[in-house]
Amino acid sequence: MTPEELSALIDSVLREAAADGAVALSADELPTVKVERPRNRDHGDWATNVAMQLAKKAGTNPRDLGTILADRLAHRDGIESATVAGPGFVNIRLAAGAAGELARTILTEGAEYGRSTTHPGAVNLEFVSANPTGPIHLGGVRWAAVGDSLARLLEATGSTVTREYYFNDAGAQIDRFSESLLARAKGEPVPDNGYGGDYITDVATQVIKDCETAGEPNPLTLTEPEAQEVFRSRGVDIMFSEIKSALADFGVEFDVYYHEDTLHKTGAVARAVDILRERGHVYDEDGAVWIRTSDFGDDKDRVVYKSDGEAAYFAGDVAYYLDKRERGADHVIIMLGADHHGYMGRMYAMARAFGDTAGPGENMELLIGQMVNLVKDGEPVRMSKRAGNIITLEDLVDAVGVDAARYALVRSSVDTTLELDLDLLASRTNENPVYYVQYAHARTCSVARNAAEHGVTRDDFNPAALDHPADSALLGVLAEFPDTVAQAAGLREPHRVARYLEELAASYHTWYGQTRVTPRSDEEATDGHRARLWLNDATTRVLANGLNLLGVSAPEKM
Repeated sequence: MTPEELSALIDSVLREAAADGAVALSADELPTVKVERPRNRDHGDWATNVAMQLAKKAGTNPRDLGTILADRLAHRDGIESATVAGPGFVNIRLAAGAAGELARTILTEGAEYGRSTTHPGAVNLEFVSANPTGPIHLGGVRWAAVGDSLARLLEATGSTVTREYYFNDAGAQIDRFSESLLARAKGEPVPDNGYGGDYITDVATQVIKDCETAGEPNPLTLTEPEAQEVFRSRGVDIMFSEIKSALADFGVEFDVYYHEDTLHKTGAVARAVDILRERGHVYDEDGAVWIRTSDFGDDKDRVVYKSDGEAAYFAGDVAYYLDKRERGADHVIIMLGADHHGYMGRMYAMARAFGDTAGPGENMELLIGQMVNLVKDGEPVRMSKRAGNIITLEDLVDAVGVDAARYALVRSSVDTTLELDLDLLASRTNENPVYYVQYAHARTCSVARNAAEHGVTRDDFNPAALDHPADSALLGVLAEFPDTVAQAAGLREPHRVARYLEELAASYHTWYGQTRVTPRSDEEATDGHRARLWLNDATTRVLANGLNLLGVSAPEKM
């Protein structure tokens, strides 16, 4: 019996009690029934607080209502016992056969187990969006891992997701980048505010080589403005190709690469400002054009056109948000670094000025991530050999591999600063979380292979044979997977899946030590052995489904 099936059973019992007058409620007063695992499994497999929710409306106390519910549940098929505890919780223990049916459900649904339609709608998810002035640094790597996992979670719960990368190929940072390339090509030091690192020399050399291949003049023979433009255009293309390649190697692909200058060339900025002016939210003052964002929760109004007629950076944000909504996004989620916390007020205000909602789960939602620090041999790692002053995606992958890097970056809440111990992540011990989970998956596969060699198959399934306490405990964890996925998607917290997988791995390892799938040499295979092969293989499936949501492989051997 799945949690959903148990919830439906409790609902039907409540409706019957309301219909025959045992409970003074009408059917339309009944809430959605939810069940959850008790913290202490000695109390049962599942618990519900629905009696506490309804007691006041029913004109009784929670324990009396809970007793009515428990007495009726206790006589239903698949229920071993139902008791009232504390202020009115109803604790439920499933019969072994009913509980064991979950293994059949998981293996029948396969890759679909855990998926749902709890979060429908079109989502535009923008993440990474690093400027093409250098390799992706650790903050961007964290967003690559978390953003891709969040996209997978949203898709698994009914959303249509567009993964989008905002490509900023204009502005002062790009100017400094091209100046740095030109200086290195000349053999000169980069400007004080320029970009360092060996990669600048590599890109500058590649620009000259590409010009020669294309039959174009060596940019160093051109005037300085002409040369800088060549280094800008070609250097940005080279750098962005490297970024895309590194992300692809990390398992992260995007559906849309949106160029910032498109907003200005197409007149999207002017049109967005005109729309807000028509709505009465734009005014002119001191030669500049302003949006009344303070009317919508911002701490002050914001300039969109400066007094010299140039568009402010915020103008691009305004047009870009409108563009995403007009492309069909119900929810626009933007993942930003810790240094962007001050943007929330103006961005949410801007969305509200368009008549939209802003905040968690609304039309506009911003997620702010904190920094990542690396430690090796107990000391902070601060410098990259290639990038000079930052640690890059490639540095992290070279040190620990894609799986360990992705898992480690996802398993903690993004609103906390993350410290990664490279020695731990490279180790093959149970202290390494990704190894612990992947080893559990590999062990389930080993058990299945061993069972096949001993003639234990899944031809017959007697779920009632799953009668060991460890069977019940493992089934209880497996049953939580769909709710975990739905919560992780709804709260935008992929780390919930990682922590769940660690709990499942721990439960499986305990189960492995207390039960047997293959008979001993002097035994014949029994219903218990066969049923536990079903349970073993159901665990394989859930571990694989969960790791896939994190973009981490599920090895069959380790």
